[in-house]
Amino acid sequence: MTGIAQLPDLGWILESLTKLPGVRHAVVLSEDGLLRGRSSAASETALDNDTAEKLSATSAALAATSKSAATLLYGDDTTVRQVLVESDRGFVLFTSAGVGGQLGVDAALDADMGQVAHEMQVLVVKINEHLSSPARKTVSPPS
Repeated sequence: MTGIAQLPDLGWILESLTKLPGVRHAVVLSEDGLLRGRSSAASETALDNDTAEKLSATSAALAATSKSAATLLYGDDTTVRQVLVESDRGFVLFTSAGVGGQLGVDAALDADMGQVAHEMQVLVVKINEHLSSPARKTVSPPS
């Protein structure tokens, strides 16, 4: 029996986000909610793995719900770019990160969410190459 291949941990790429004032946690995940990385375990803002996995699953659910709402209002070709949740204790911002990926950040109420969103978009360019899965090429059978 073959084991399941372990995906590389992309937590290292989140360091620039967790250094922003007010940002507490960051995760990178697949669009179906599989955790691909979290803020560094060596960081004082580290998430435990169980919480990071739950946040990833929540992000996938919010993305699906947001896509449904946008499609209902704007049509099938609508793309959701970001989802922002504001609570009395902080913000959670999720954004698309390449083909099939998402990036999530937990920030304090006093965080500059404009700066956070901008830095997330800058990071998405870097994450894209690590998360995207290009379409397979059709191979002709040998003649």
